[in-house]
Amino acid sequence: MTIEQLKSLQERLNKLRAYLAIDKRLLEIEEKEQLSLDPNFWNDAKRAETILKELKLHKAWVNSYKEVAGKIEDAAVLLEFQKEGESTEEEVNEAYLEAIEQIENAEFKSTLNQKQDELDCILEINAGAGGTESCDWSQMLLRMYTMWAEKNGYKVSLLNEVIGDVAGIKSAEIEISGDYAYGYLKGENGVHRLVRVSPFNAQGKRMTSFASVFVHPMIDDSIDININPADLEWDRFRASGAGGQHVNKTESAVRIRHIPSGITVECQEERSQHLNREKAMKMLKSRLYEQELQRQLEEKDKVEATKMKNEWGSQIRSYVLDDRWVKDLRSGYKVNNPDKVLDGELNEFLKAYLMINKREEV
Repeated sequence: MTIEQLKSLQERLNKLRAYLAIDKRLLEIEEKEQLSLDPNFWNDAKRAETILKELKLHKAWVNSYKEVAGKIEDAAVLLEFQKEGESTEEEVNEAYLEAIEQIENAEFKSTLNQKQDELDCILEINAGAGGTESCDWSQMLLRMYTMWAEKNGYKVSLLNEVIGDVAGIKSAEIEISGDYAYGYLKGENGVHRLVRVSPFNAQGKRMTSFASVFVHPMIDDSIDININPADLEWDRFRASGAGGQHVNKTESAVRIRHIPSGITVECQEERSQHLNREKAMKMLKSRLYEQELQRQLEEKDKVEATKMKNEWGSQIRSYVLDDRWVKDLRSGYKVNNPDKVLDGELNEFLKAYLMINKREEV
């Protein structure tokens, strides 16, 4: 490690401190800790839980920054020791690499600094142009995101699924629960393009298929969304898909249409109609919340700009199986092992997009 490299690390640390608003967070921590010491703090349990959640979040960001600062300080001290002959070049370089890794991880995590980033999410997949091919591709994407979630410690629940006429699925919605689920996956909004030798074509032709992916934040109790019951239309229907005889004999599945917005949601995850009604309402509130975020961020248009037609020219990522590569068209990140990607190895794609998006914001 050279003096110039150390200065570069320290400059990145200063930018990270400003981006994370560490000084402001320290004041927030002090203020919220004082509030928590009030004897009447738990009189309003909902407010108390919200304050403690915010306190925990501020502390997590501050601790993350302090860990990076500590690694850089360690590297700086070892560099001074090396000048005096008390540490080796190898020890200094090892400390430098640790500091680099730590600050890169912190810079990546700093992309998840919006309130909604902390939330669970609903991931929706819809088959596009391509018929049976696209339905099969949609099912492959459903498997890919399910495997990504499971590998990264998230819980996955299938909320709704429409089976394809021949193979695959026409559409599906899954709930992915865990810390920063929406933050990590929000960049997946858009059209995903598959190119492969078709297993459904007798001549073995190379086919192109499309499917769209939309990701919505799943709101929790910290966000209030008021819905007028008069604005809702309710339908009950029989659930489809796996689940035994029960799904075919009772109208447990629920569909809600919010008349002012035109948003429609369906849920058939639970065996009980009552539970499906609760889940469907939560899904509707999440969609309405996202709609409000879209309105507030209209100038930036971060999400809606990617919700285009499921055909040529609108894809965000291409998966080319016979040539053995997958490429994100926004970040330029590319790998030559599509099997691993389809088995849920998505983290580098997510990181590349979030980092380039952060640089554009800055």
